[in-house]
Amino acid sequence: MIDVVDGQRQLQACKRIVVKIGSSLLTANGQGLDLQAIAHWAKQIVDLHQAGHEIILVSSGAVAEGMVRMQLPTRPTDLPSLQACAAIGQMGLIQTWSSTLAQHQVQSAQILLTHDDLSDRRRYLNACDTLQHLIDWRVIPVINENDTVSTDEIRFGDNDTLAAMVAGQVHADLLIILTDQPGMFDADPRNNPNAHLLQSVRALDDQLFEMAGGGGKLGRGGMVTKVRAARLAAKSGCPTLIASGDSENVLTRLMAGESLGTLFLTDDDRMTAHQQWLAAHLQTAGRLVIDAGAVRAIKQQHRSLLPVGVKAVEGHFDRGDVVECVDPTGQRIAVGRVNFSSRSAELVKGLASDKVFQVLGESRSLEMIHRNHMAIY
Repeated sequence: MIDVVDGQRQLQACKRIVVKIGSSLLTANGQGLDLQAIAHWAKQIVDLHQAGHEIILVSSGAVAEGMVRMQLPTRPTDLPSLQACAAIGQMGLIQTWSSTLAQHQVQSAQILLTHDDLSDRRRYLNACDTLQHLIDWRVIPVINENDTVSTDEIRFGDNDTLAAMVAGQVHADLLIILTDQPGMFDADPRNNPNAHLLQSVRALDDQLFEMAGGGGKLGRGGMVTKVRAARLAAKSGCPTLIASGDSENVLTRLMAGESLGTLFLTDDDRMTAHQQWLAAHLQTAGRLVIDAGAVRAIKQQHRSLLPVGVKAVEGHFDRGDVVECVDPTGQRIAVGRVNFSSRSAELVKGLASDKVFQVLGESRSLEMIHRNHMAIY
């Protein structure tokens, strides 16, 4: 049984907090930046900052603000238009946050990240160092994806995922996701009038995905991405609180211990720093399809992946590349550094360990991916 009261008490002891605010809140549902609302959140952030908390802000809204500035009635679907909207809107977004926080004598800094910044080990560590220096200098980082240079998709998938990755990167004590919903329900409240708000849940509970609904006009995600984000943050030992940004003084009340929204609690096991970096790989060099036995061994027993558990090899990769492991339905189970090239992996897939040496004719690790070089989802 989850102790809700104890969970809320623990929030008051959290020092380093990542706060993510969604597009629909920042742009008044597409009507341009809501300056009054931003001023209200800025005051709460400053109050927490002055009380000794270390705040890292992940702010959506650039694309939506760009749409308004260009008077576009609907969100563009082609990448160049989306990137142009992001470039236009980011100007207003960061200027608003900077000037609003400066009114309270608080310095802020803009940080734009891409997936490549987090998947490249050196750039990942450089970003860690920069964020730590800003925190040490009592500067509030304002983070968004660098949409203008994204090459695959306009986003990581959503800023909820980015916020969870940042939370792991800075070893945050808490991730707060402010949205236009009161929290997580046991069913989609838009379709089920009997849906109940959940006060506290276990972030790694797979049943949460069945309860989550779809995305909205501007947010590009919905509750499913927030559950995924809470799950990713939990693997780094960081709990997540999802609450309504429309609630009066929501941040102040949350940190005072008031029970608002849904608290996603962590388990005791957490990723190492290296595993957190591996988990940042939304895109990988290849894919290994693994059988049900391998899924159980990895998820329940935290064991290495052996060649015998691999059913199929997809993509072209070299030894040491980061690949993903998926079950037969395509669901991601883990990512990790592979000990075989795709050519060698194809030769030894499905083979017992004593056969691997015979096939390859060389001495090497028996594990396809060692558990110490694997991040489990």
